[in-house]
Amino acid sequence: MRYIVRKFGALLVFIWIAITLNFLIPRLMPGNPAENLIARMKGRADPRVLHALMLQFGITRQPLWQQYGTYLWQLVHGQLGTSIEYYPVPVSTIIGESLPWTLGLIGVATVLAFGIGTLLGIFAAWRRNKLFDSIQGPISMFLGSVPQFWLALLMLWYFGFVKGWFPLDHSYSSTAIPNLSLPFVWDVLRHAFLPGFAFLITSIGGWMLAMRNNMIQVVSDDFVSFARAKGLRDRRIMFTYAARSAILPNVTQFAIALGYAVGGQILIETIFSYPGIGFQMASAVSDQDYPLIQGIFLVFSVVMLVTNFIVEILYARLDPRVRVGVAQA
Repeated sequence: MRYIVRKFGALLVFIWIAITLNFLIPRLMPGNPAENLIARMKGRADPRVLHALMLQFGITRQPLWQQYGTYLWQLVHGQLGTSIEYYPVPVSTIIGESLPWTLGLIGVATVLAFGIGTLLGIFAAWRRNKLFDSIQGPISMFLGSVPQFWLALLMLWYFGFVKGWFPLDHSYSSTAIPNLSLPFVWDVLRHAFLPGFAFLITSIGGWMLAMRNNMIQVVSDDFVSFARAKGLRDRRIMFTYAARSAILPNVTQFAIALGYAVGGQILIETIFSYPGIGFQMASAVSDQDYPLIQGIFLVFSVVMLVTNFIVEILYARLDPRVRVGVAQA
């Protein structure tokens, strides 16, 4: 319990730092979001309109500490400001609509890549120098070196444009009405297949190589030899003893990858015009939508910190050495 409380306290401190940086960075940057919006609308800078927009974007002449207090109060109530690009839509609404698409595409693809790549790496290391191991090595290195955006463009051109098997853009057809019916779910899956497969196929190779190398080191350890001497079945030794110890570095990488998945894959989502967080981030940067960039950065930072906190707690469950160290502390 002391270990969890200590880690949770550190989590709160880092979240506070992320929130503070998220507050300070836009206010230290040159420019004014209200003036940028008026310039985009090709309107005249009427002082009253400019003042009203500045209030909406949280730009006041109050002392910085008062602005910070107001910012924290709004943050507690889920108010992240107003988007410039989609004015007057709140940033929280845009993130709430985009995040499920990214989690459904990149999040699921990340989990599948981790599971498949880890499982294949376990079998390759357990059957080292056998046929499967000699085949998967070059394949995994090739898949890990293929640029995701290049494969995405190639798949979009061939399977979408030439063959016409899959849609070219967006997350569902323009004529479809969102619901939970099977035709709409099938339409969503068809739109998600190409970007999801492009991400999945280029991610599996890295997980395979990492798990194989970890397993090779663990298989030669004394506790694995002792388990074999006890006459335990190979499958139990492979998963319960060797894989459980070898998977620990991959768990850390999986937490980082899952955090990045929440931030979206900007290139893949932009190529397929998939309305996820990555696509919104690219659009916000090109249109200088600072409130939207600020909101996405905050969500990404908090998710990364929370996932790392969960992994640190999970480590104490998976690795007995961590539990011993915690108990001695």
